Amino acid sequence: MSLTSRLLLGFALIAGIGFWLMMDQVLERVERQYLEAAEEPMVDMANVMAEVLARDVKRDGRIDTQSIQVAMEAAKIRIFEAKIYSHTKTQINMDVYVTDVQGKVLYDSLHPELIGTVLSKRDVNLAKVGLYGARSTRDDERDPNSSIMYVAAPIRSDGDIVGVVAVAKPQKSTFKFRDETKAWLIRTIGSLVLCMVLGSFLLARWTTRPIRRLTDYAEAITRGERPPVPKLHGKEMKTLGTAFEKMRDTLENRESVEHYVQTLTHELKSPVAAIRGAAELMQEEAMPEAQRARFLRNIQVESLRLQDLLERLLSLAALENKKALDEPAKVDLSAIAREVCDHFTAPLAQRGLKLDCWVQDGVHVRGDGFLLQLAFTNLAQNAVDFSPDGGAVSIGLKTVDDRACLVVEDEGPGLPDYAKGRVFERFYSLPRPHNGKKSSGLGLCFVKEAAALHSGTVELENRDGGKGARAVFSIPVRS
Repeated sequence: MSLTSRLLLGFALIAGIGFWLMMDQVLERVERQYLEAAEEPMVDMANVMAEVLARDVKRDGRIDTQSIQVAMEAAKIRIFEAKIYSHTKTQINMDVYVTDVQGKVLYDSLHPELIGTVLSKRDVNLAKVGLYGARSTRDDERDPNSSIMYVAAPIRSDGDIVGVVAVAKPQKSTFKFRDETKAWLIRTIGSLVLCMVLGSFLLARWTTRPIRRLTDYAEAITRGERPPVPKLHGKEMKTLGTAFEKMRDTLENRESVEHYVQTLTHELKSPVAAIRGAAELMQEEAMPEAQRARFLRNIQVESLRLQDLLERLLSLAALENKKALDEPAKVDLSAIAREVCDHFTAPLAQRGLKLDCWVQDGVHVRGDGFLLQLAFTNLAQNAVDFSPDGGAVSIGLKTVDDRACLVVEDEGPGLPDYAKGRVFERFYSLPRPHNGKKSSGLGLCFVKEAAALHSGTVELENRDGGKGARAVFSIPVRS
């Protein structure tokens, strides 16, 4: 699992648990506050009715409930329409019951069958002694939404408590508002949590982007590429990127030294052995002059071979140590391609080879003209070396999208499968078909380094149809 996924999963888990815990507390608080808001006006109503009924207390202390009864019956059939925000109210859902001081029910609009019975309920018992009386009782014990709230107030006459009036209201009448609020809270807080999770995902992606860039950079180095150090933001990331670059340089230098020593020793053995053998034979006094002259030519040829090898090694080493071009300038790539074609016109004619030169005009890039000319020359020389007598070499330049492509083709034996992954290695070379000799094996390696310094690529593949090879040197077109 990626670091981004872990961060996102951890945050989502924490946010989900926090959301569940918070919503449980919030919804419980919302329900309580709605019940409190409903109970508060019921207190007012109970006390108002207690004062109204106090006016109807007879001389003997009995309470006349006729006025309350008439008013409640009329209210029950009253036609009205009250728009309370999103809720429309069309009938009252409040009831009243009245008891005397002993708790005997004198009137009950909700349960008329209880008239004449004695109630021993919390609200009545507390109100009879002048305390605040309230209770909540389920109308159906199996239904939690059937609870009815009761608020009672004492009825006083000449300072004495003569009875109790209680106001009753079903809790489900407030549940509509409660449920709407709960749904709104769930939607709002849920959306907020989702936004936070999305924000954390974007933050995690932004935070881990430098790590992904460094990972891609390390993988490119593993593949043998020479990518530039990625641009990183933040002091810590820049320090890490610099450390990666230093580590790459150290590893490359270590590997390069080891590889150069091994391969250079191998390459020097042959010419040194030839020179040593010729020198030993020339010490014989009886050697004919013609044979002595031939050995001297061998020494000269092998010496020049050593010199060429060392010069190429120095050029390649200097190129490999560069991380970027020193002073890139505008380069006319079309002119360089034509110069390369002109340079090989005579050597091709001597071997009876045909040259097909097709160059697009006005192709310009930013780079090092000297390095590009050497790279083009190496590719062309490689095609000439592998072309059979009487064959043809094609050198062309064109732009494809936003890249300049030099294409060099020959009609030689092509690239064997075992060599496809090694042709750009130092000192790796294949025997030339017309003489069986190998080159220094540094030319194509030089071409690869030159392409990398110009943010380009070079590919060597077999041509379609299996006749000959095709090299494509591609770099970005920049003004």
